[in-house]
Amino acid sequence: MTHTAPTYATLDEWIEREALQFSLSSPTAFNAAVDKMLASLGNSVELLGLGEALHGGEDILTLRNRLFERLVTAHGYSAIAVESSFPKGWLTNEYVAGRGPQSYAEVEESGFSHGFGRLEANRELIEWMRSYNAKPSHQVKLKFYGFDSPTEMYGSDSPRQVLHFVLDYLTPLDSDSGLEHRSRIEPLLGQDAAWENPATLIDPTKSIGLSEVATALRMETEELISTLQIQRPELVARSDEERYLEAVHYAMMARQLLNYHANLAQTSDKRFIRLLGMRDALMADNLVYIVSRERRRGKVLAFAHNSHLQRGKAQLSLPTQLGPDVHIWWPAGAHLEQMLGPRYVIIGTGLGSSEPNGIARPEANTLEARLTAVPGPGRFIPTHKGQGLPASDIAALPARTASKKNPSYFPLSPESLVNFDWLAVLDSTAYTRGAPVLPDQK
Repeated sequence: MTHTAPTYATLDEWIEREALQFSLSSPTAFNAAVDKMLASLGNSVELLGLGEALHGGEDILTLRNRLFERLVTAHGYSAIAVESSFPKGWLTNEYVAGRGPQSYAEVEESGFSHGFGRLEANRELIEWMRSYNAKPSHQVKLKFYGFDSPTEMYGSDSPRQVLHFVLDYLTPLDSDSGLEHRSRIEPLLGQDAAWENPATLIDPTKSIGLSEVATALRMETEELISTLQIQRPELVARSDEERYLEAVHYAMMARQLLNYHANLAQTSDKRFIRLLGMRDALMADNLVYIVSRERRRGKVLAFAHNSHLQRGKAQLSLPTQLGPDVHIWWPAGAHLEQMLGPRYVIIGTGLGSSEPNGIARPEANTLEARLTAVPGPGRFIPTHKGQGLPASDIAALPARTASKKNPSYFPLSPESLVNFDWLAVLDSTAYTRGAPVLPDQK
């Protein structure tokens, strides 16, 4: 059944009539707002995205934690996937499941990428999930995933971990085939430092991605994928379908990671735009895989920067040595829109101000100023994908000033009303506990 979006004469009328007020310090009011928002989404949603307006917003992380708790206890969610390395997330999930590592300290670095394990809100999330899973009355156990590609902003992982995962799966099931592949792959891996050299981002000549060894490793990875595909009936019978599909996914990730390294070694002026696009395409593949894995158990919450989860093109300004001043590419959310359709819904976040992040109060008539004019300190509001909202008001919205300290902050824009299904807007946020100190730029 389709519902016609209501029509509003002004943006202020839309905000005043549809905003669902909440406070993170009032669980009852917050849960009621979440329940009302979820009821509007229908039953087809399998993947709910929650974007963050910046990396460095403590209250946005708290919003994520409270939202996930409510999704688990009242709405059938079984997993969370965050903007962190997919292969590293396996270790954190082992801790959440009560296996392997005995303390969070053991997964803080090796179970997250980007230093995200050091964030106190992430520690609190993981400890809550582990505690939840330890209760026998909770029959559906929660799972934690990273869904980012195994790359960093200033470097990229060696393919060793993902290839070893596949070989470690194959060898016990078919020792001859596994050992043969390992004997050919292992000498080609070389030193991890050669793959992970951060200088490759600026200087393509520092990358080994197009070397003879790397090219040979790409061919061997294709052979490994072929072996998995050819021997599927045997491998599934000797393990199970879930473990088999996991190994195949890791093998495909190894392929894409090696392709990423090959692109790092190229000199095209489109090079960095292509790298950004490759990263987000792999993010989308990872999320679709996670959804398929959880389908029999529950739904999935995905958490990442707004720019990764939005439907429309992403845009980033970077130094000129990385190519054009402005880089534009299709983010993971745009891929997910095509791959999952109405099964994917996105909540973007907006922010009034944050002194620790160098974000002043929004200028008059900007979208953030209008959204924070209604009672808060937080509010959910449906965008209706821009339908029924006054086009002239939207076109006239002035641009809000960005952050003086935190380059990861992107203000909302008129496109946000199309890129997201709902907005979660906070009056303010503290700086994230455990994150690196921001430069004090005036």
